[in-house]
Parts: sequence; C-alpha cells; structure tokens
Amino acid sequence: MANEIELTIMQLITAAGDARSLAIQAIRAARAKNFEEANRLMIECDKKMVEAHQCQTGLIFAETNGSPVPISLLMIHAQDHVMNAMTVKDMAVEMIEMIRAAA
Repeated sequence: MANEIELTIMQLITAAGDARSLAIQAIRAARAKNFEEANRLMIECDKKMVEAHQCQTGLIFAETNGSPVPISLLMIHAQDHVMNAMTVKDMAVEMIEMIRAAA
C-alpha cells in the first residue's frame, strides 16, 4: 500500500509541476502576443490541475476509508507543488487578461 501511495504522490507532484510550467508558458505566449497559444496552454494547464486534484482526492478517499496517508516530506512537497500551481495558474489568468487588454 505504501508504494501505491508514494506513486500517487509522485503523480501529484508531476501533474502540479506540469500545470505550473504550462501557466508560465502561457504568460510568455501572451507577452509575445500569441493569445491563441496562451489559451491552448491554459487549457492544458487546467487538464493537469484536474489530474493533480484527482490524485489528491484519491489520497483523501484512501484516508477516509481507513488507509491513513503518512505525512512525509514527499507528501508535504506534493502539497507545496499543488498550492504553487494553483497560485501561478490564477495569476496567469489575470496577467494574460492584462496583457490582452493592453494589446
């Protein structure tokens, strides 16, 4: 069970990290006035955030069903990735709109 949890945590880190990277790429595309690409990247970012949330939800369900998820450095790292990805995504939406309005 521990290996399954660790695998889910690694998937969570990967999905959240990908989401954050996609949001940064979207900002860069908007700065280059490529708003179509920025939109495409933000759609991909949303998909990665859904994937991250599904991993997180799986861990929550495991815990509520009697399989506690150990609080490890890896788990804390994963949660940091999720929170950072959410923040960067939210800021990217705002920044892209500001760039679009100024264009």
